[in-house]
Amino acid sequence: MNLSNIIDEIEKADGEAFDRVNSRRSVLRNFAGVTGKAALAALPVAFGSLFKKAYAGTRGVQDVFDVLNYALTLEYLEAEFYVQSLLAPGLLSGQLAMSIQTISKHETAHVNFLKAAITAAGGTPVDKPGFDFSGGKGSGDGPFKNAFSDLGLFLAVAQAFEDTGVRAYKGRAAELLGGEAVTTAALQIHSVEARHAAHIRYMRQQLGSGVGNLQPWITGNMSGIDSELVQPSYNGEENTMQASVEITGINGFEISAESASEAFDEPLTPEQVLAIVDGFIV
Repeated sequence: MNLSNIIDEIEKADGEAFDRVNSRRSVLRNFAGVTGKAALAALPVAFGSLFKKAYAGTRGVQDVFDVLNYALTLEYLEAEFYVQSLLAPGLLSGQLAMSIQTISKHETAHVNFLKAAITAAGGTPVDKPGFDFSGGKGSGDGPFKNAFSDLGLFLAVAQAFEDTGVRAYKGRAAELLGGEAVTTAALQIHSVEARHAAHIRYMRQQLGSGVGNLQPWITGNMSGIDSELVQPSYNGEENTMQASVEITGINGFEISAESASEAFDEPLTPEQVLAIVDGFIV
């Protein structure tokens, strides 16, 4: 993430933002000597501080905190899931273990960034909830109770979490409009979640496990996972109409319903997402 880009976006949203804080030149000069790991550590604080000073007291700030905490809760879930998988004896090895380690670091970075940015902007990050990755709402006896001992099941649950995350970010992006720096940060996380989803699908395809010709994208509302618990993460993806335009056979081209659905990801509402993850949160 580039601090100069964040400042650009804040100025686009509010041309007087830095008149209320400091000059753009002063802001950049204050960070000119911060490099390497120190710069990475400072970015969330810089992001949050600039947001707080530029928009303090304006309508909608609490709404932005609500959206960021919503994102933080999902990132907590994903981060903890991968941490637990890496601790599970005998589950991961070789290149697959290296891939999961990388994804785990990404999710942990997302958590730390969101917590630091919310705090620096004057908000309160939500506490990390407890998780039951069996999907049993605390019983430990849900349909995914063997997710950390069965590699195929682990990857299936990982896919469901990543696909849900992509649709969840998309569903609330509009609520961040007007604060361009915040929107940019959220979209940067969203794009990485989409890369994770595609890579998890690739790993499932390589593993086989009867999932068939699993693609990096979602076809219709097919999950490739035999579980009613995760199906709500895919319902609605079979949509073939965008902005009141029917994509199937558009302009005489031979575009099937399957291809039309694959070409667009659909958002999930907060209510839909919370219903999906409810079984995993204690």
